[in-house]
Amino acid sequence: MLERIEHDRGILELRLARPPVNALNPALISSLKRAIDEAPNDGAAALVLSGSPGLFSAGLDIPALLQLDRDAMRAFWNDFFGVCAALARSPIPVVAAVTGHSPAGGAVLAIFCDYRVMARGEFRIGLNEVQVGLIVPDCIQAALRRLVGTYRAERLLVAGAMLDAEDALAAGLVDELTGVDQVPTRALAWLEPLLRSPRHAMLETRAMARADLARLFEDPASLPVEEFLDGWFGPEAQTTLHALVERLRSKKSA
Repeated sequence: MLERIEHDRGILELRLARPPVNALNPALISSLKRAIDEAPNDGAAALVLSGSPGLFSAGLDIPALLQLDRDAMRAFWNDFFGVCAALARSPIPVVAAVTGHSPAGGAVLAIFCDYRVMARGEFRIGLNEVQVGLIVPDCIQAALRRLVGTYRAERLLVAGAMLDAEDALAAGLVDELTGVDQVPTRALAWLEPLLRSPRHAMLETRAMARADLARLFEDPASLPVEEFLDGWFGPEAQTTLHALVERLRSKKSA
C-alpha cells in the first residue's frame, strides 16, 4: 500500500502502491500520515512522494468512503487534513513525483510539497472537487493560491478544472516536466543541491519561507472537518457521488 525506498543522501521515497489507481482510502491515508511524521525522526534528510508510472493517485476512494458513517468519515478527514499538515509542516524537504494523472486528492498531496515534477504527456492534474459535488476547504484553496496566484486559483477551483501537464506547468501548478519513467529520478536530482547546502541554514530558511503554509494547520480545532462532513453527507454531494460510482461501475462492466 505504501512502499518505502531508501536513496543516497538520506532521501526516503514513499511510493503509493495501492493498485489499480492508488485511490486514497482510510488505511492508505493513515499509513502516509504516519510515514511522513516519522521520517525526520528516523533520520530521513528529505522525502519523495511518488506513484506508479502513468498514475500518481486517482484521489479519494469514493466507493469505499461512501460506505462510511459520519464518525468514520470524521476520522478519515482528520487523517486527511493530518497528511496535509504533515506535508505543510514537514521539517525536511518533500518533492512530489507526479508520475501521471493526479485529480482531486492526488493534486492536494502535490500542492503541499516543496516542488512538483510531473510526467510530460496527456496526464492531467487539478482540484476537480466541484465537479463531484464537493467544496474545496479554504486551507487547501490557500495552498493553491500560494502556487498559482489568487485569481488563477479562483478560476481553477470554481470550474473544478483539470489541466494537462503543459498547462499545469504554465499555470505554476507544477514546477517541471519530464518523461514518465524519469519523474522520480528528476525529483531526486532536484533535492541533490539542496542537500549539499549547509544543513542548518537551508532548513531554517526553508522553514521561514514556508511559514505561511505551516500556519494553515496551526490550530487543528479550526479545520473545517464538520463543515466538510455536512457537505459530504448533503443531498447534492451524495447524489453526484453515487452517480459517479455508477458510471465507474458501468465502464468496468462494458
